[in-house]
This record gives sequence, structure tokens and C-alpha cells, in this order.
Amino acid sequence: MSYLDDLRVGAKKAKSIVCMGMDPVIEKIPIKGDPCQVIEEFYINILKEMNIRNLHPAIIKPNIAYFEQYGFSGLNALKSIIKQYKSSGIPTLLDAKRGDIGKTSTAYAKSVFEFWDSDAVTIAPYMGTDSVEPFIEWCEREKGVYILCRTSNKGTVDLQDLKVDGVPVYIKLAENIIRWHKPGVGAVVGATYLDELEEISRFFVDSKKEVPLLIPGVGSQGGSAGEVVEVLRKTKSDILIHRINSSSGINYAYMQKGTSDYAKAAVDALENLNKEIGPLT
Repeated sequence: MSYLDDLRVGAKKAKSIVCMGMDPVIEKIPIKGDPCQVIEEFYINILKEMNIRNLHPAIIKPNIAYFEQYGFSGLNALKSIIKQYKSSGIPTLLDAKRGDIGKTSTAYAKSVFEFWDSDAVTIAPYMGTDSVEPFIEWCEREKGVYILCRTSNKGTVDLQDLKVDGVPVYIKLAENIIRWHKPGVGAVVGATYLDELEEISRFFVDSKKEVPLLIPGVGSQGGSAGEVVEVLRKTKSDILIHRINSSSGINYAYMQKGTSDYAKAAVDALENLNKEIGPLT
């Protein structure tokens, strides 16, 4: 088994390729108390609603910065949330965007995969091969590594669109992702730039390497899950290995609906996103 196998099995089990981002903001959570208790209760109540309705995301993606901002209270909540979601069979992709010189990356990888017990991680490749390899080595232990390639934020054009030998930096990076490839090595490619998503997806398909994509930017950033799926199918990429992320669109759906039942609203939003994505086969 490899992380790729886990992705396919997980998509079929959940009947979903949704990645539920977790970006806790205390001011948006309608619970009072210590940050640890507030954050944990919020996400565990959403999990309970998921379990009642047998409706789960394919993976969760806690953004570690949102937990770190609350100090040890936030980090303690993250540890508990990961444990409880995994107990319901939902894997974790830790959005940490780590990347440093070799020895430091080795320590970061150990933290992500051993202490946090994460199934996958996002990493920043700016420092090159010796920075990414300590993470990629974990792919041999059924872990996933998503390398930032063409991100969903507005500032992506500042560097990622620059040309090197007439080729955009994001394609040069895609070439390196193929060079570094092991089963489980993936790429982060935003939903907000569909032409680039199609270009990168086609590049990976043509390489004959299976590169799972983490696709953020759906919802509040303006991306459309339906359009993303059209692109993936157009490039003849296997839908089951990819994950389409929604964070605030699920977390804080209750604010859009004007209801106090945040757990039901979150699971409703997950269900609606599944419908927008459509059948997986």
C-alpha cells in the first residue's frame, strides 16, 4: 500500500474527494471559554454531526498556524482533534508549509508524521532538493507530501509566473516534482487559476507519474469545485487521487445561513460541495 492507494480507498469510502480545511478563528466560533475548549468543542461537534449522518470528508486539513496563534491551548486542541477525527476513520493532512535546510526539514518531518500523527503535509520547495527530500522519504512509509506549485493567492503572480528559459516557474517546479517523485508526492495547485491548473494537470498526466493534487481556493477565494472537476476530467486525470479543499466555506457555513446550528450547517455545506463535485466514477 502507498499513500496513493489510501487516497483511492478513502475517496470510495467517503464517497467524496473533499478536503475539509480547519482554520479556527475564536471570534467566529459561537462558544465561550478557553481557546482549547472552544476550538476542540467546535470541531468535535461537527464530527459528531458527521457521524450521525454518515457523511464525512475524505481528509481534514488543519492549518497549524491558526492553532499556533492560541499558544499551547490551540496546539492541545489540534492534538485532540486529529486523534478524534482519525478514530472516525478520517485522515489528516497537516497544512504546515514547512521547508528548510536538510537537518531542519528532517526534524520538521519527524514532528509532522510522528508527534502530530499526520498522514500528509504541505511543504515549501524554495530551498530545493535537500529541503524536500527529508519529507519525501516518508512516502516510503505510506505518507503524502504536497509541494507548493501554483498557489491560489493573488500574490502567486509575483514569483510563480516569472519565466525561466521561457517557461513559468510553476512549470519548472512541476518538472522538479516529477524528478523528486515517489508514490505519495503531490502538488498544491489552486482552483482560482483554472488555465494553470489544466496546464499542470496535463503535464503530470503526460509524465506518466501519478501526482495527487491538493486544490485550495474553492468557496471564499472564488474557485468552483465543478469547474475544477471539469478540468481534471478534461486532462484524463484520476479524480480519486485528488482533494478539493474548502475551509471557511464549511467551518463557518452557519454564518452564511444565519443559523446557530454550526455543526449542521457545516455538514450541509460538505454535502452541497459533494453534489457540486458530482459522481466520482
